[in-house]
Amino acid sequence: MLHNISRRNVFRAGLAAGAGAVIGLTQSAPAGAARRSVIAFVGVTVIDTTGGPPRPDQTVVVEGDRIIGVGGRRDIHVPRGATVVDGTGRFLIPGLCDMHVHSDVHEAIIPSLYIANGITTVREMSGADHLHRWRDRVEAGTLLGPRSIIASPLIDGAPSLWAGLNAVSYIEVTNEAEARAAVRRVVRDGADFVKVYSRLSPEAYFAVADEARRQQVPFAGHCPDNVPITEASRAGQRSLEHMWGTWYSSSSREAEIRRAIADIRIESGDYNSWFNQVHPLNWLAAHSYHPGKAAAVFAGFVANQSRQVPTLIAMRAIAMPDEVSRTDARLKYLPASTAEEWWWALDELFAAGRGPTEVAQHRELFDRQLRLVDEMRRAGVPMLAGTDSATPGCFPGFALHDELALLVRAGLTPMQALQAATLEPARFLGRQNHEGTIRRGNLANLVLLDANPLDDIRNTQRIQAVVVRGRFISAEERERMLAEVETAAREVPADARTTVGCPCMGRSR
Repeated sequence: MLHNISRRNVFRAGLAAGAGAVIGLTQSAPAGAARRSVIAFVGVTVIDTTGGPPRPDQTVVVEGDRIIGVGGRRDIHVPRGATVVDGTGRFLIPGLCDMHVHSDVHEAIIPSLYIANGITTVREMSGADHLHRWRDRVEAGTLLGPRSIIASPLIDGAPSLWAGLNAVSYIEVTNEAEARAAVRRVVRDGADFVKVYSRLSPEAYFAVADEARRQQVPFAGHCPDNVPITEASRAGQRSLEHMWGTWYSSSSREAEIRRAIADIRIESGDYNSWFNQVHPLNWLAAHSYHPGKAAAVFAGFVANQSRQVPTLIAMRAIAMPDEVSRTDARLKYLPASTAEEWWWALDELFAAGRGPTEVAQHRELFDRQLRLVDEMRRAGVPMLAGTDSATPGCFPGFALHDELALLVRAGLTPMQALQAATLEPARFLGRQNHEGTIRRGNLANLVLLDANPLDDIRNTQRIQAVVVRGRFISAEERERMLAEVETAAREVPADARTTVGCPCMGRSR
């Protein structure tokens, strides 16, 4: 049964005022004007994420929405009338991709935060009506925002972890027939891929996998509790979100853990109970880690081309809710009601039920998750950078830069972290011949940085300018965008209800 809990009316009154303040921001140049524009970056160092060394003193020419030239100053002609951008001492990287987001209904806020942070592509991990409207407007050139790939409503077991919560659209299925019908429905409704969720039974999960193949649509999402991640990978699940299921299949006590998982019982919508029931199993699995089993799991990922999306920034918030800053300067870009819901989630959803022992265990588990990411990296498992915004502390747009820093902390090189947000998403989406690198003919999605991200991955935050589908956003315009977002956020009523975090990690009150 489809439970279509739309959020499009949640902020309608407040955003009516906020949208008026940012009309200049959301109305981008007409498509025809973008096609005629020419931009030339001169003297810039190109980091094109192919893995090669930086190329200094380059000229990159953009015409319309395409890169038409890349090379040394003497090799590339700058067309007369081009807008010339001095790239001396600066670094050009491809536009960034956040491969796990949940964008709320803030049309005057969220798309702009993505673009201001150099994010030109997002993968929306739960379907909603407003996301399709946004995409239509972005493609028509009337809304400045990233390209988006949009999931179906969540397909979950019964009761869903979302049952009874006014938060997201989900479909509960209990058997093969219902699972197949759900896949056919979401495909008819225009989903780019099927999103599977935690409480699906094995029967329903494998029916979803088979029907998705029949309908020629990918499926991705959580590895269900009762499905081994090795079987999910073999079944064709394109990406595996978060880190939990990997523990179980790499444990020497997997059979014991599987029996305990099968005994878990969840009341409708009780995410906190689920967190608290799976925690001791995660702890047991991590402390019975078997390198040989893990190597086989990772080899299977590589063979099946299954991508891991660690969402470390969200994992950290869950593991250490007390370390999420409640005075972060970036809170000014979000409505006050969102912050209030975040603090409630940190206290009541994540931290509730934890004693001193559990608090210490969660901290250790996060450190072990970092090491697990490094082991997957060394085994050649492809990584996709995703944030799970807006889990508490995961600020839309900004969080991707936090995620890149955590990936490097886990063991990835800065180049590998950049690839997880550029080249690897392009490959995953079948767009490697059009995006993810800086070369002639590629779509003109670019980020100009004031410092070298290969020296310090945190330099991805030092954004001088952004190009999205050929639309140049200068430093001055970017600052105006952020100022207008701040204004729009203040216009949202203080008592407006919102979604806590995202459908993976939160719930509404």
